[in-house]
Amino acid sequence: MSKQMRNKILSAILVFAMIASVRLGLGMGVVRAEEESAPAMPKYIFFFIGDGMSHVQASAARVYKGNNTEGEVLAGELNFTSFPVNGIASTFDSTSFCPDSASTATAFSCGVKTHSGVIGLEVDKVTAPRNLSEILSQDLGYEIGIASTVTINHATPAAFYAHVASRNEYYDIAMQMADSGYNYFGGGTINKPTGADKDQQDAYEILVEKGYTVTNDPAEIMALDADADMVYAYTDCPQDGGALPYSLDAQEGQLTLSDYVTAGINVMGNPENGFFFMVESGKIDWACHANDAKATIYDTLELDNAIQVALDFAAEHPDETLIVVTGDHETGGMTIGQSYTGYDTAFDLLAYQKMSFVAFDALVAGMLEEDPELTFEEVMPVITENFGLVTPVDASTAPDERLVLSKYEYKKLLDAFETSLMTPEEQTNNEENYILYGGYNPLSVTLTHILNNKSGIGWTSYSHTGTPVAVHAYGAGSEYFGGSYDNTDIYTAFLEAVGLAVNE
Repeated sequence: MSKQMRNKILSAILVFAMIASVRLGLGMGVVRAEEESAPAMPKYIFFFIGDGMSHVQASAARVYKGNNTEGEVLAGELNFTSFPVNGIASTFDSTSFCPDSASTATAFSCGVKTHSGVIGLEVDKVTAPRNLSEILSQDLGYEIGIASTVTINHATPAAFYAHVASRNEYYDIAMQMADSGYNYFGGGTINKPTGADKDQQDAYEILVEKGYTVTNDPAEIMALDADADMVYAYTDCPQDGGALPYSLDAQEGQLTLSDYVTAGINVMGNPENGFFFMVESGKIDWACHANDAKATIYDTLELDNAIQVALDFAAEHPDETLIVVTGDHETGGMTIGQSYTGYDTAFDLLAYQKMSFVAFDALVAGMLEEDPELTFEEVMPVITENFGLVTPVDASTAPDERLVLSKYEYKKLLDAFETSLMTPEEQTNNEENYILYGGYNPLSVTLTHILNNKSGIGWTSYSHTGTPVAVHAYGAGSEYFGGSYDNTDIYTAFLEAVGLAVNE
């Protein structure tokens, strides 16, 4: 038989196989690989996204856990930085090298580049490619879970169940959430549940009408099991516009990201065909926007705790579980190393910060409500209590001499406090104020800057940056995630891991 004839026969067989796969319900656009020739395929997939997390955020968490004693310097370890397969992914979208979460999550979920602000649509803002959740649920029967520390209709979680031209279409996104029929949603509340003008039917009511069990009772959430077919479990202690509290601020008894991962596994843990579970730590990004290193580190550590929950599950299903961890982009231009600390780091100083910038803002706002004539001298003891910083005249009371404010730092704090008393219009109508404070409360952002700088941490931005992100993979199918590639290739790698190939 000639080579040409053999090629024709092989091509005909391939076409027949593709047609058969579609008729068998595998859908358009992807083809299931032959079982006998494919590597072990994961039945259970965890996809963890640290929003705003690049190498530095993870490294900062490792440094914080480590030992900075001279002669014994050693970084701590995280679960995901110990994974056997590692890659690096570019993050740019169709409009910028400093992308947003909507476009980067769309790259993961749909495998396409699109505009910043667009969710689940191609660059024309019209064409809606099927996302990973749709492909895996429709073609392979996987159950789908989505959890986040921020509002559940925020950009990253939305990219795995919605298709909208603007990430700000919160009500439309919530309606697509209700219509998805996916098995588990967990974490933050719904943003604008009655629409932008508060004149729509409540999204929580619609979810119930669609058959969802909707609860924010911690005991009920932790008691969920596989008998609960469709669940939306959300926080009963919202902070910062409906998100979970920062891990730094979490109180005993409040559910964490780890708990919502546990609950999701309990709901989906033993389906006939497996599950796909996207888990986002969204407040890493929010903390980086505000240049709050301690809050950033604590939420990164809680992400790692949630990954431990997945690893515990994988230990029970060692040949069937895939865990992938990455960031969608970097936020804040965080660096280990800062202009006037030279080659030194002192992450141990971060231990003196007791609360996030959001919690401190609320604390001072409460003081101002009680006393509108509040002075900086009255606020300074609260700063010392919650950040460890002391004035030059009180140097002898400092728990650590490195926490004594210089005259320059003290003046910066005093100026920031006075600026914080201005109206929002007065604060924003000043270019220098934005450079100094980025639109955040001037006092709290100056506090975190000073403590961060003393610790050896610097920031370049209040926005996203174009830094590539690390990708870490463990378990069945992890071999597809090594190397250097574009963020859209993560979508392709997931499909290849489950034996599906993208049709070109």
